[in-house]
Amino acid sequence: MSPQQAHLKPTPTPDADSEQLWKGLKEGKLFLQHCEDCGHIQYYHQAICRHCLGENLVEKEASGKGIVYSYSVVYRAPGPAFKNEIPYAVVLVELEEGPRMISSMVDIDPELVEFDMKVEMVVEPISEEINLPRFRPVV
Repeated sequence: MSPQQAHLKPTPTPDADSEQLWKGLKEGKLFLQHCEDCGHIQYYHQAICRHCLGENLVEKEASGKGIVYSYSVVYRAPGPAFKNEIPYAVVLVELEEGPRMISSMVDIDPELVEFDMKVEMVVEPISEEINLPRFRPVV
């Protein structure tokens, strides 16, 4: 890895399974997969249901709201690209619909993040093609 590449954050690479997720995030919407066979709701997008292995999955828009199930405040940058971001809070959010997703918090001092804090999804554009899901406190 060149020194120039070391200063770049990794970016997601959408695939056929996650294409709808990334299209939705580009529009500020979060889509979850719903299994028509067993009713399981899942995030991150996959070709089959993780619960019953069924292939009858449909995309449905999620509320984007949830609670902080767990979190950690990062004080040491995992690489040069994150040096100017520290400290920041990495959160495991339990969505209203049930699935949990890992992201980071915005619009709050990381020291003020709490368990069970109500949060809502916002998107952070990182390129012309990709918006990342982030969470902020519900006020």
